[in-house]
Amino acid sequence: MTSVAGLLSIAMLLAGAAQAQSPEVSIEDAAPVAEDSGTAAATFTVTLTQPTPIVYGDPHTGMYHLGPVDFAETQWHNACAPGGGYVTSLRDATGLGGEYLAGVSNLYAQGGGICDSCLLINTALGHSIIARIVTYGDTGPEDLDVSPSVYAAINEGEWPRTMTWQLVKCPDTGTLAYEFQTASSQWWTSFWVRNQRVPIEKVEVQSQKHPTFYQLRRETDGTLNCDDGFGTGSFTLRLTAVDGQVITDTFPGFTPGGILTSTQQFE
Repeated sequence: MTSVAGLLSIAMLLAGAAQAQSPEVSIEDAAPVAEDSGTAAATFTVTLTQPTPIVYGDPHTGMYHLGPVDFAETQWHNACAPGGGYVTSLRDATGLGGEYLAGVSNLYAQGGGICDSCLLINTALGHSIIARIVTYGDTGPEDLDVSPSVYAAINEGEWPRTMTWQLVKCPDTGTLAYEFQTASSQWWTSFWVRNQRVPIEKVEVQSQKHPTFYQLRRETDGTLNCDDGFGTGSFTLRLTAVDGQVITDTFPGFTPGGILTSTQQFE
């Protein structure tokens, strides 16, 4: 069952009026209950002390579909994850406390640059929710595939399941994290940026091999790659978000397959 803390960290918006008419975001969500539990789902409601969500880029109009998009990868591998899927320790933050996940069309994959960003879904019947993008694939150009928890939260059995979606600032689920590929080394270094609140424009490194900041290459699985490696010793990462915010993180080194946790997050 999703915890109360997890529920308070997602941004499920029940806004019957247009966004411009609602200066505050209300969250209302039902904790999932096993079908055979015989217990009614509990409902928690909280009003965030933040303005209407901050969105990026143009809205897209299409339909939403029930996945399959889930951490268990019950049918398809999540394109933004390593083999074996998202590691357990990152799933709560990635899923916004309730496995609130989405997949977009290949048209909007941005060569992996869309990975781990958030999007805001507004249905034609007035339901809204924020979900994390963990995959992309062959779907309608403007359509979304969503996880069961997202589908259950916004679906009323309507057809067509018309909605709009737009990139949005993620809810606050803690600080940034860097997940290194198991094959990373001083000669070839590759990692994912996890849990960013704002979509990332570019990532650069300054290291033993790169005395000045060097822009990393984005791969289609969302990883940032340094094809000649960081070298040995400490390194500094510089992240630039699409809104111009910049974060720099310095670490003494990394472990292949390991996760480094930042003390910082985009505002």
